[in-house]
Amino acid sequence: MNLDQRLWQAWKSMDVPEGFRAEIIEGTITLSPTGGTRRFSVNRQVLEGLYGHLRGSGWAPGNDCNIVHGLKVLIPDAFVAPRDVEEVDHPEGLGLLASGIAMVVETVSPGSEARKRDHVPKHRAYARAGIPVYVIIDDSDDGGAVTILTDPDRERRAYASSTRIPYGKEAVIPEGPAKGFVIGPEITGELRG
Repeated sequence: MNLDQRLWQAWKSMDVPEGFRAEIIEGTITLSPTGGTRRFSVNRQVLEGLYGHLRGSGWAPGNDCNIVHGLKVLIPDAFVAPRDVEEVDHPEGLGLLASGIAMVVETVSPGSEARKRDHVPKHRAYARAGIPVYVIIDDSDDGGAVTILTDPDRERRAYASSTRIPYGKEAVIPEGPAKGFVIGPEITGELRG
């Protein structure tokens, strides 16, 4: 059994403490806290907006679900998947297959480790999984910014296109089922102190 298979088996058998989530990112099982009130508020606003934006499209937003690519597992703060999730259900019922996910959103938790996780290893993992749109909402990015990454290059584990929009302006999703969805001041607030 190789390392990925061992990590997969360990992850499947874990009893994750309440208030944490377990992901397999770049050869490591990572436990991270679910976040505080600010993060919860931003994620709720994103999900509420996406529900309205995607109504009647065959797509729906979700959160708190494992996104599985091979033997890797990620849990984005929000995502867009087919409304009929049976199309993209993992064969063992452990989450959704990354191949069916159109967009993921991460709202960065406070702290340098959380920021690094969302900007570096998760960036690489989502690109490798081929998820078309990755959105990072980051209060700590020079007063706050929304970064929209598109055009994943699986081999390089990177997104070819990156657009950074400071808080106070409108970040518009450029493609996919959520095309035209706006993450603006009503979701993020204005530039922070």
